[in-house]
Amino acid sequence: MEHVLFVASEAVPFIKTGGLADVMGALPKSLAARGLDVRLVIPKYSLIADKWKKQMKQVTTGKVNLAWRQLYYGVDELQLNGVTVYFIDNEWYFKRDRLYGFDDDAERFAYFCRAVLTMLPRVGFKPDVIHCNDWHTGLMGVFLKEDFGHDPYYSQMKIVYTIHNLKYQGIFPAAIMRDIIGLPQELFDNGNLECDGCVNYMKSGMVYADRITTVSPTYAQEITYPYFGERLDGYIRMNRDKVTGIINGLDEDVYNPAADKYIKKQYTARNARAGKRENKDALRTELGLPIKRGIPMIAMVSRLVEDKGLDLVTRIMDELVEDDVQLVIVGTGDWKYEEAFRELARRYPTKVSANILFDEALAHRVYAAADIFLMPSRYEPCGLSQLIALKYGAVPIVRQTGGLNDTIIPFDKYTNTGNGLTFPNFNAHELLFTVKKGLSYYEDAALWDHIVKNAMESDYSWDRSAQAYMNIYKQIISG
Repeated sequence: MEHVLFVASEAVPFIKTGGLADVMGALPKSLAARGLDVRLVIPKYSLIADKWKKQMKQVTTGKVNLAWRQLYYGVDELQLNGVTVYFIDNEWYFKRDRLYGFDDDAERFAYFCRAVLTMLPRVGFKPDVIHCNDWHTGLMGVFLKEDFGHDPYYSQMKIVYTIHNLKYQGIFPAAIMRDIIGLPQELFDNGNLECDGCVNYMKSGMVYADRITTVSPTYAQEITYPYFGERLDGYIRMNRDKVTGIINGLDEDVYNPAADKYIKKQYTARNARAGKRENKDALRTELGLPIKRGIPMIAMVSRLVEDKGLDLVTRIMDELVEDDVQLVIVGTGDWKYEEAFRELARRYPTKVSANILFDEALAHRVYAAADIFLMPSRYEPCGLSQLIALKYGAVPIVRQTGGLNDTIIPFDKYTNTGNGLTFPNFNAHELLFTVKKGLSYYEDAALWDHIVKNAMESDYSWDRSAQAYMNIYKQIISG
C-alpha cells in the first residue's frame, strides 16, 4: 500500500479561497477509497469554522527550526471521508483575517513546510510520496532534499508537485534566503530558487520535484509557451519530460442534481427537461424574473475578473439580451465588471439578474436552472464550473483553452456527438456567434435534449484522474 501525504494551503470543507481547495477535498478522498493510506495537512487558520475545530484533537507539539529561529508548532487531527487530516497550529502565523497577502507570507509558508516535515516522525506517518500543491508548498522539496533528507527516516520520500495556476508563484526578494527561510545562498546563485533575480517558490517546487503535474493536458502544453508560461516557460520546456497534465475531476458527492439538497427539484438525465424547467421557474421567482415558457436562461457563476473573459461578455452583453433570453450572473470581483452587470440589470430588469455576491446554495440553483453556461476564459488551467454545468445539464459555451479544451467537445448535430459549444480565439464576436448558434440549437427541442443528455452523461468523476495519480506514485516509488 502506498502512503501519500497531501500538503496544501487550503482544503474543502475546512477553508477555501479557490479551486485548489476543491481538489484537496476530493482527490485524497478518492485515493483513500482505492486503498491508499492518504493523509492531508493544511494550516490551522483561525478562520476555520468552530464546527471543525471541535472535532480536532491535539496529537503533538514541538519546535520548528527556521533559519536562526526556534518556533512553536502544534498538530491537531481529525478523520474525514477515510482521510486523516492534520492541522499545523501556530497563531502567530495563522491567526489572521485572511489566508494570503501579508508581508511575511514568505516566512509563513516556509515555516509551514518545515513544520510538516518536522511533524512526520512525531505523528508516526512515513509517506512514500509527499504531494505538494502550488507555491505555498514550493519549499517542501528544498527542505526535504537539502536538509531533512540526510536523516534516513526521510531519505526515500519522493515529491510530486502540482501546479494549479502558474500565475501565482510566490515571488519574494532575494534577501530572504538566509535570514528568513534559512537556506544557503548557493541555492539561489545556482538557479534552484531564483527567477528574474527573486526567490520563486513555484520554481523551487518544480526544481526539487520528482514529478510535476498540472491540472489538464492542454494546460501542461500551454505553459511551455511564453503567453501562458508566466516567465517560467523556459524552465518548463527544458523539463517537459517530468511534466504530466491530469484533468481534475468533479466531486459527485457535492455536485449531483439527483441528490442536491439546494435545488427545488432533483433530476437525472432521463427527466432533465422537466426537472430543469421546475428549477428554472423557481429561480426566476426567487430572482424576480418573469416566468416565460420557451425562453432560455444563460448563466455565469464566476469570479468577475479579466482572466475569466469578462471583457468579451461586457462587449456583447447588450446585443445578447436583445434576443429573447434571460441572463443570470453570480459572483464578485473587479468593480468595473460588477458595475457593468449591475447597470445591465438596471436597464433590462426583466431579462438580467446580477447577483454580485457569492452564495454556494444560489450557485447550485443557477446550475440547475440554466440552459446555457458561459465560460469564455482568457486562460483556464482546468476549470471546475464547466464540469458542474455538464453534470447539471447547463450546456457550456467555452473558449478552447486549458481544461476547457480537454473537457468540452463541440456538438455536431449531424452525428449527435459532443457536450457543448466552443470557440478558438479570444474574440467577442466569436463568443456572440457561438451563443447565437447555441440559441438556434435550443429552438429545436429534440436536438437540445440530445445535447443536454450528452452533457449530463459526460464522465468527469475523479475515477480516471485518481488512477492517473496512482500510476505516477507507483512510477516514482519504484524509481
